Amino acid sequence: MNTKGYLDMDLLRFTTAGSVDDGKSTLIGRLMYDTKSIFEDQMDAIEASSERRGDEQVNLALLTDGLKAEREAGITIDVAYRYFATPSRKFIIADTPGHIEYTRNMVTGASTANLAIILIDARKGVLEQTRRHSFISSLLGIKHIIVCINKMDLVDYSQDQFEKIKLEYNELSKSLNIPDIQFIPISALKGDNVVDGSEQMSWYDGDPLLKTLEKVKISDDFNTEDARFPVQRVIRPQSEEFRDFRGFAGKIEGGVFNVGDEVVALPSGTTSKIKTIHLGKEEIKSAYSPMSVTMTLEDEIDITRGDQIAKPDNKPEVAKDLDVMLCWLNDKPITSGGKYTVRHTSNEAMGIIKAVEYKVDVNTLEKEEVASEVQKNDICKAQLKLSKPLMIDRYSKNRGTGSIILVDNFTNETVAAGMIL
Repeated sequence: MNTKGYLDMDLLRFTTAGSVDDGKSTLIGRLMYDTKSIFEDQMDAIEASSERRGDEQVNLALLTDGLKAEREAGITIDVAYRYFATPSRKFIIADTPGHIEYTRNMVTGASTANLAIILIDARKGVLEQTRRHSFISSLLGIKHIIVCINKMDLVDYSQDQFEKIKLEYNELSKSLNIPDIQFIPISALKGDNVVDGSEQMSWYDGDPLLKTLEKVKISDDFNTEDARFPVQRVIRPQSEEFRDFRGFAGKIEGGVFNVGDEVVALPSGTTSKIKTIHLGKEEIKSAYSPMSVTMTLEDEIDITRGDQIAKPDNKPEVAKDLDVMLCWLNDKPITSGGKYTVRHTSNEAMGIIKAVEYKVDVNTLEKEEVASEVQKNDICKAQLKLSKPLMIDRYSKNRGTGSIILVDNFTNETVAAGMIL
């Protein structure tokens, strides 16, 4: 089957990251303002708030600062999600904090993103926060980065300064696994190269940011080879109309499923063929990642929530021992021997942390021996032992079936996000 038409997605999820005061919120505000994605009452509120603060002009950063503490301090604390659209694409933006103490918030915002915008102050160049956010973007499997060198108006729109920072970042990128990196000189405050091109930077012959976002190709980022369908729910309507209906509902985490395909149910290993695929009330012939659908099979197979449907010649690994990279999210430090609930797709198991091998210094990207406790916002490599096998893939191969979260059994708090190695 030709999947090209199915996988040309018109929704782009992207995250913004950078150092404090690099202009992330201002950039998002400018994007939404120049694409006319702000309601009149929102604009009135922003103008009034800017006037109260004594700002010389309308402060577009206030559009994304939803928390009162953010508006008062002039910083981003939590992840703010914003939505806008152009005739060619829809966008979901995650505006994430730049402060190191909010690293976990950046991980949350970037975990579902296709693309990351890394902002760099044209006066300061590559900083520790630039390294940290670029490393986290790479760790989370983001394949596209746009480096926006902002505040070009404060360096007289200097091409030399732009090229200097570009060279500096390219040196950093050699240690990252990001295949697509683009550079754009901008002024979020003035609007240069954000939605429209810049007369001040005629030396730049590339597209402005919005056009670049519209054109970036993400269809190849989806895993079309490894068919993975974690079952979230077994549907038995028990009604006169659907008395014999038995469907399996869930989100496809990889590959393409067609009516008539031979499939295997895991962990039982029983095979069957797909009888029907339902998207809401519509019956369709094919389904692909990341659609949420209901499938029926030709045979009565014992399948429950947490099981996985795959292809017989391409099955996920079944494992009880996991090597993972963990981003620790909790105030209580990680402890070797600690027991947690491990949640993976629609499945879960009890898990114990056998060992923590090393921490990553997210500023220098170097590995550190674990001489001290792993604290909130730290990233480390750990070994987990599970109470039962899970059907997994490497995170680099499939973000959906390669990720886990750890949950505290007593408080039910999510304490860590993990990527399976």
